[in-house]
Amino acid sequence: MASFLHNFLLFFCSLSLLILTSSATKSQTQVPIRPNKLVLKVQKDRATNLHVAQIHKRTPLVQFPFVIDLTGRFLSVNCENQYTSSTYKAPDCHSSQCARANSHTCRTCSSSKTRPGCHTNACGLLTTNPVTQQSALGELAEDVLKIPSTQGSSPGPMVTHPQFLFACAPSNILQKGLPKNVQGVAGLGHSPISLPYQLASHFGFPPKFAVCLTSSPGKNGAVFFGEGPYFMKPGIDVSRQLTYAPLTIGQQGEYYINVQSIKINNAMLPSIPKGGFGGAVISTTTPYTTLQTPIFRALNQLFMNQLRGVPRVKPVAPFGACFDANRIPTSKIGPTVPSIDLVLDNKKNIMWRIFGANAMIQPRPGVMCLAFVDGGMRPKAPIVIGTQQLEDNLLQFDLMNSRLGFSSSLLFRRTNCANFNFGTSSTSNDP
Repeated sequence: MASFLHNFLLFFCSLSLLILTSSATKSQTQVPIRPNKLVLKVQKDRATNLHVAQIHKRTPLVQFPFVIDLTGRFLSVNCENQYTSSTYKAPDCHSSQCARANSHTCRTCSSSKTRPGCHTNACGLLTTNPVTQQSALGELAEDVLKIPSTQGSSPGPMVTHPQFLFACAPSNILQKGLPKNVQGVAGLGHSPISLPYQLASHFGFPPKFAVCLTSSPGKNGAVFFGEGPYFMKPGIDVSRQLTYAPLTIGQQGEYYINVQSIKINNAMLPSIPKGGFGGAVISTTTPYTTLQTPIFRALNQLFMNQLRGVPRVKPVAPFGACFDANRIPTSKIGPTVPSIDLVLDNKKNIMWRIFGANAMIQPRPGVMCLAFVDGGMRPKAPIVIGTQQLEDNLLQFDLMNSRLGFSSSLLFRRTNCANFNFGTSSTSNDP
């Protein structure tokens, strides 16, 4: 009997140990996650003032820099620069991937040897350099893309999109005007295969993203994909207290807001067209806000009238109104100058207020200029809002509800776009 009890207890203990070991093994196994928010690290290039995101692609995984472009329809990649990946594929022409990319062109490479960007019977996509506007036909491709997840305050585990669609662009169009060593353009525009739409579709969160560009070269801004909160040090949720305005989509997937009028120190810009100035494009590849010539001249004149007592100096190209910087005091929100309001809804008093840090630029010592430039008589849009006016502002593009949320200067809230806590992201935890 004692022997039976001894054997039974030994069996029971062994079974319990096996169950506990199995449970521990399961608990240690990484459980796939479905993130509801992702984040990209973005830096300002000192030479071009463009903003560059770090994106992980290919197998084996490599990190590459890409210029972010709010008007871009997809990720364009220089595949001619030693693109090596065991997971690269070029979908056949007329495939479902081509249909999703709205590609109606078949492309055959003239080279006898296939390589990334050079396949027979592939889908063609028109790729464009957003600075020079030079275009050329590229190849639709798919490959692995990894991106850090986040809960809003710091990067979390890297997650994988195994079949991310992009365009292999000819290397000659991805050189002029772009920062050195960038491998392409990260399109954030309104398109089925732009980064916001592909990531939202694959990971199952609403098509919404937010851009927070830093004004400081060498520091990190952020692009968030998914709903807030987005926390900046010291623990400030910059997605709260946003002002919302309707967002309109252009024919090429660009984002417009309707500017009804412009005010400086509450003084209305004269000669406003009936119905307002119309659609203003938001651009991350235009360094300074560009205005149609009559608007540019009227803005400069009204600003000079409002900034009385500060001596003017000879304008520094491409700016039109420049001043003695030594006579302009500074504060936590930049140079102390009249604020500029882009009025988006007169009846509801919705306006995007531009303060000194975003309104002024110092092109040389002792000279400070109004950071708006002349776009000529027939620009693409009467107003193109450039990166100088976007930096240290949070812009949230809610594509499901067709609205733009904007914060105005975060400097007012004692933080800025370089204050996201980018640390070392955790190991992969893929869905």
